[in-house]
Amino acid sequence: HYPHVLYCRLLHAVSIHTRRSIPESTLATATFLAKADGVLAGLAVANMVCEMVDPSLKITWSLQDGDAVQYGVEFGVVSGSARSILVAERICLNFMQRMSGIATATAAMVAAAAGHTAKILDTRKTAPGLRLLDKWAVALGGGTPHRMGLYDMMMIKDNHIAAAGGI
Repeated sequence: HYPHVLYCRLLHAVSIHTRRSIPESTLATATFLAKADGVLAGLAVANMVCEMVDPSLKITWSLQDGDAVQYGVEFGVVSGSARSILVAERICLNFMQRMSGIATATAAMVAAAAGHTAKILDTRKTAPGLRLLDKWAVALGGGTPHRMGLYDMMMIKDNHIAAAGGI
């Protein structure tokens, strides 16, 4: 369902500026550049976005999801239609920035917990529609999956106890 919604939005994503200012035949190459040290996440999502925008776009990565990256490193290149690259660019970057931020923060917490018995768990309480991607980013940062929803684990909370009149 989610890829279909994304695809519908992508069909209408070419801005009037792009259509009016860039000839359809214009080819381009763009690089993915790390703007901070961290853990990369979302490259596979960027691949899917580019495939949906224009299957002829070519992407190559020098790093993979879950790899550490340093500020200033060029870790990917996309080439093809300039219009298609401009449509895909912001969507790819939004997913990659969100996921890399989550993976990087998780990796920092995992490092802080090293040597202790604590585990860094993810949560099901994320932005609507992004739960799977957020949980994947936590895993890429070294965190441990917890539960997907209320349906996959028994948990009795104080409001359940109160509603039931006790345990």
